[in-house]
Amino acid sequence: MGYNRRSFIQYASLAAGGSLVGLRPFGALNALAQTAPVSGYKALVCVFLFGGNDANNTLVPTDTVGYNNYTALRGPLALPQSQLIQLASLPQYGLHGSLPEIAQLVDSGAAALVANVGTLVAPTTRANVSSQLNLPSNLFSHSDQQLQWQNAAQSSATPTGWAGRMSDLLGSSFNPSASIPMITSVAGDTLFCDGQSTTPLAVSPGNLSGVSCGEGAAECGVRQAMAQSFLGFASGLNLVQADNTISQNAARYASVLTQAVSSMAPLATVFPANNPFATQLQQIAQLMQVRSSFGVNRQIFFAGVGNFDTHADQSAQQSLLLAQVSSAMSAFYQATQELGIANEVTTFTMSDFSRTFQPNSNNGSDHGWGSHHIVLGGAVRGAKLYGTYPTLALGGPDDFDVNGRWIPSTSTVQYAATLASWFGVSAAQLKTIFPSLGAFSSANLGFV
Repeated sequence: MGYNRRSFIQYASLAAGGSLVGLRPFGALNALAQTAPVSGYKALVCVFLFGGNDANNTLVPTDTVGYNNYTALRGPLALPQSQLIQLASLPQYGLHGSLPEIAQLVDSGAAALVANVGTLVAPTTRANVSSQLNLPSNLFSHSDQQLQWQNAAQSSATPTGWAGRMSDLLGSSFNPSASIPMITSVAGDTLFCDGQSTTPLAVSPGNLSGVSCGEGAAECGVRQAMAQSFLGFASGLNLVQADNTISQNAARYASVLTQAVSSMAPLATVFPANNPFATQLQQIAQLMQVRSSFGVNRQIFFAGVGNFDTHADQSAQQSLLLAQVSSAMSAFYQATQELGIANEVTTFTMSDFSRTFQPNSNNGSDHGWGSHHIVLGGAVRGAKLYGTYPTLALGGPDDFDVNGRWIPSTSTVQYAATLASWFGVSAAQLKTIFPSLGAFSSANLGFV
């Protein structure tokens, strides 16, 4: 293995979110733990559907009255009933035809669906909406709603994510001897992962081995030594020194991760080919496989797939993306079974928002609000629909206006708090991580 010149430059100037393993500063690397207790291990895996997945075509009513109403209002976006996958466990509903693996997981009890979840400041009705009281900031904005899902604070200005805040509170008690951060992103640097006192690890899927060089061992050694001397040079400039620290940590962690993963036999589970999202989940599974090497009892992962922003020609684009999600999540669940940790890993979806029930003039849909989500894992109380499915009526009791932007019946805060409680967050800590949770009647939706 060697360095080519381009890779050498990348190695020497590596920064957060870079092409290898991007580390934001969080202190020196601890010694690689020789042994670590594996009892009590738990992991959360967030799957973010970037762009706003159309949940109206993800979970569809299939009873006669419900389906006829659906087709009448959805127009050209309505899916033929023959293309829906009827759920045996939920006889009134069907899933999009591109979700066969998810349908099987729901019916087998390994997955559940949570209806009409969205950003809320407090329980909200159509009357609240008309008076503009207690609404989240900048509804229907991609960037703002992504941030509010990720920070569970209903303001895009909040600088930490709810996973990051969990890491702040739980890191020292659950992972006291860990050699890597509690949180790893395989989809870049995102607010979800950011804490006040802790920061995440960012990994480029499939590239743990770092850089390579084709110039021979001696030449590669000289180049690596030169790079390290640059990074260790005391320039006296704060920004340069900070960047050098990031780069040095990145190099160390690349080595730690590579060493651990390369020491294990490859997983037998086959992940779908030509599916970038599946590559992300495969990388997460590989890191879970070597969790004992890192001394971690709790881990959080962030993955992402998109673009679900289907303002035009929605049917083909959503079908392709949902097929990637379904096959990848199924393979990932199989991998957790292979590793014997299916009951200790809970995977869940998030998205900017759903989309309008009423189609636009381009055979697409526009930005909505409340959305349906998937929760997967051995600890999930599956084969059920949690929350309240909206009344599919334009201008009806659950509509923000007249286009079918469903007012959420369940808050992102409740959704996140349920997952956090399973992960090990105490009732007292929930109030710190989710300051607005007290505005809602239930802090636990019961799906896990």
